[in-house]
Amino acid sequence: MSAILVTQGLQKNFGAVTAAADIGLAFERESVVGLIGANGAGKTTFLNMVTGYLRPDRGSIRFDGAELVGHSPREITALGICRSFQIPQLFDSLSVRENLLVAEGIARAEQLKEATDAVLERFGLAPYAGQVAGLLPEGVRKLLDVAMALVARPKLLLLDEPTSGVASDEKFGIMDLVMGALRGAGVTVLFVEHDMDIVSRYASRVVAFYDGRVIAQGAPAAVLGTDEVRRYVIGEEVHVAH
Repeated sequence: MSAILVTQGLQKNFGAVTAAADIGLAFERESVVGLIGANGAGKTTFLNMVTGYLRPDRGSIRFDGAELVGHSPREITALGICRSFQIPQLFDSLSVRENLLVAEGIARAEQLKEATDAVLERFGLAPYAGQVAGLLPEGVRKLLDVAMALVARPKLLLLDEPTSGVASDEKFGIMDLVMGALRGAGVTVLFVEHDMDIVSRYASRVVAFYDGRVIAQGAPAAVLGTDEVRRYVIGEEVHVAH
């Protein structure tokens, strides 16, 4: 299967700090990839470069064959890349339905009601449709944020810590709803996550970042079992035999 997103030689420095060091990655269409790493490892910097919020100092980002470097976030969204954020970007004074209508209206002007109702059902948000977003439980806010990103019908969806702030007994339910809603939509998903149980269950591939570098990539069990990932990402004490 051909790659939908390819990065080559991505470099990003903030003064003396290297946030991305020669990042070269390729992501297959309709794959689900987990991006892992400790805070400051370079995961969100990578997402911000792909979405145009940061411009790399060097390197190339090609999406569906088109170069993204130099394009604005709005232009990149129009090409088919959408994202959710670690802190949901919602209109807190509007209801769940009104938030989705705004997102639908930005994405496309026709058939708003039918499309919004369909998204409410797919994400299990129908019971909350009339509630004000600012008063929703954190897990429901996360679902709404992802749903708002999906209404633009992206080819690539980037999720920044979709389960952060969600109660531990709700995380799998949230991810089940998200992945169920995305199934069959023809979307490639990259998600940043710190919970390795979530990564193991939902990612078909894992990319591990440390100190601005990719230190491992591949199947979840293989990546999570490497010494570097156990030490620098999971935080385990790794004893090296002499």
